[in-house]
Amino acid sequence: MHRYRSHTCAALRKSDVGSTVRISGWVHRVRDHGGLLFIDLRDHYGMTQIVADPDSPAFKQAETVRGEWVIRIDGLVKARTEDTVNKQMPTGEIELYAQEIEILSAAKELPLPVFGEPDYPEDVRLKYRFLDLRRETLHKNIVKRTQIIADMRRRMNEIGFAEYSTPILTASSPEGARDFLVPSRIHEGKFFALPQAPQQYKQLLMVAGFDRYFQIAPCFRDEDPRADRLPGEFYQLDLEMSFVEQEDVWTTMEPVIRGVFEQFAEGKPVTQTFPRIPYDVAIRKYGSDKPDLRNPIEMQAVTEHFAGSGFKVFAGMIAANPKVEIWAIPAKTGGSRAFCDRMNAWAQSTGQPGLGYIFWRKEGEKLEGAGPLAKNIGEERTDAIRTQLGLGDGDACFFVAGDPAKFYKFAGEARTRAGEELNLVDRDRFEFCWIIDFPFYEWLEDEKKIDFAHNPFSMPQGGMDALNNQEPLSIKAYQYDLVCNGFELASGSIRNQLPDVMVKAFELTGKSKEEVEEQFGGLYRAFQYGAPPHGGMAAGVDRIIMLLVGAKNLREISLFPMNQQAQDLLMGAPSPATPAQLRELALRVVQLPKKD
Repeated sequence: MHRYRSHTCAALRKSDVGSTVRISGWVHRVRDHGGLLFIDLRDHYGMTQIVADPDSPAFKQAETVRGEWVIRIDGLVKARTEDTVNKQMPTGEIELYAQEIEILSAAKELPLPVFGEPDYPEDVRLKYRFLDLRRETLHKNIVKRTQIIADMRRRMNEIGFAEYSTPILTASSPEGARDFLVPSRIHEGKFFALPQAPQQYKQLLMVAGFDRYFQIAPCFRDEDPRADRLPGEFYQLDLEMSFVEQEDVWTTMEPVIRGVFEQFAEGKPVTQTFPRIPYDVAIRKYGSDKPDLRNPIEMQAVTEHFAGSGFKVFAGMIAANPKVEIWAIPAKTGGSRAFCDRMNAWAQSTGQPGLGYIFWRKEGEKLEGAGPLAKNIGEERTDAIRTQLGLGDGDACFFVAGDPAKFYKFAGEARTRAGEELNLVDRDRFEFCWIIDFPFYEWLEDEKKIDFAHNPFSMPQGGMDALNNQEPLSIKAYQYDLVCNGFELASGSIRNQLPDVMVKAFELTGKSKEEVEEQFGGLYRAFQYGAPPHGGMAAGVDRIIMLLVGAKNLREISLFPMNQQAQDLLMGAPSPATPAQLRELALRVVQLPKKD
């Protein structure tokens, strides 16, 4: 017999009754039932119930074992009585009568519980992550993670993509976040950067003629942590295709993403055909470029109904500024003064002056609008708003006024708040869409200049003609995002592979041709030698897994994450370098003055 096990803790079945077997694992818990000891033994695969009675030669040893000790057990497989069968366990029809127990490794008193999984302080969980990972939910999440990534790889291989690994030590690149810099010992005073994404390398692969590339790529960004992105590193399903338009990228990747979700969604519905929503439409309807389409609320402009109305606040704003619009946020079933007052109080708590509203209720046979706005604008305008929005008895509507460029985010938050408060959101489904036609440039108010709104390597719609003749902020990009349930899951574009267009696009942001050649020398040089039209995208692996397992935080699907302060409490990183290490790298540490 094998030194440690003939079976795993998930392998034994009723067909094994009568066999003498050997299993090893962790003591999940010990129960004493009046002299009869029950030990639940756990390994990576599952759990088996062990029984030791006073007549067993292993009983004395069984009395000494404690939770999370590692033990080996030899025993006889017996069938459980009908009334003790545990249908929740694959091994629930049998139990193992212990004949011999060997203690392989004892455990000290645990700093956090493994059995039962109660909430526990994050700093303790991360410091003792090796124990935290033994907890059932987290352990299952990590196993599911490997299965999801394997499924992604299989699907990409099946449609003709090949996986290529790109460098980890590279040059700094403007991907929208701070780089992690790595000092070079050989080249004194110079630094490598960890890749924020393999963007330039995957484009170079297309120039090199590889056609369909993908990679489960590690990416490194020195960003502040947030719930949907870990500090330090994250992983993405990175891909690139040659001789494609954006429609080709969408139709290629929709079946992959949909298939992964259907495989692991545990029966929850998944969007079958992903709608394509222009960025401008998404902002006006949902107040966000990553809308949660499970929320049925769609905003509409109702400016005309307030222009020249008796509600002087809105009417005055409209008359004074042509940019002013009034947006309506319809809220079916929200037609009570109590709910409307709660929404108004919430708006004020976010720093807004308030949230105007109308709600409708039947007075006898007549449907009437109620609230201060309804009284001020009159019955006819109130009814016109209700008709436009398709509202009825028991419904409400909220209003936001001003320049949409300044209020659309708040309007989107109000839409989300109303949908959640009224329980209109169908949480048991995965609702996808493509957001397309993003702005190519954006205005940086602090710097009084334009900059790229997204990926600087995207192709502007209209090409060189648009760059030469169009107002820059009106130019759209062949840029698209994949959104699911309010999360941006992927971002991509058709790339700008023409060197003169690339230079012109950067010149409009203030960079000279010389700066472009210096900062993007490899890509710029490659484009001189026959670059195919190409495009692709990168999907956030961590976010996809978080959605599929129903986790609220990326730490629940990552093996060894950092904490909110970007520290690895298990390994004690980051840590000071030794004087010898600093001398070798020709570096010295300068203490910055503390911020107030």
